[in-house]
Amino acid sequence: MSSLNPDRGALLRALAILSGALAVALYCWGLLQVLGAALEAEDGGTDSAPVRPCRTAGPQERGGAEVVDYSVGYVPLRFVCETRGGGSYATDSVPGYVNPGAFGFALAGGLLAVGAGYEAELRARRAATPPGEQTGTTS
Repeated sequence: MSSLNPDRGALLRALAILSGALAVALYCWGLLQVLGAALEAEDGGTDSAPVRPCRTAGPQERGGAEVVDYSVGYVPLRFVCETRGGGSYATDSVPGYVNPGAFGFALAGGLLAVGAGYEAELRARRAATPPGEQTGTTS
């Protein structure tokens, strides 16, 4: 096995931090979208029924006429309109790339952090082994 580059651990840690930061940024962007929709839903007045974020151009049952309430989901991020009769549907308030992107970056960041830890363990084992001794062989 060839020796690992001493900077590989630092690179893996930097990539893990970058990936984690991108996951947090995407999640915050989606959270802003959900909170904006919730603020718009809470805005009372003449044009407040049905709830504005629940007004969609689609089938009649999703047109907003039967919407009685809404809820917000945080994992995954979504704005859900609740209809009369117990039904519900998620609106497109959160862009479609936010939830999978945040999950993907978080997963990649976690895997990169594990890889950085593994590389540090390998480096520590190499440093602890005397130069003339082979590891893992018995006669």
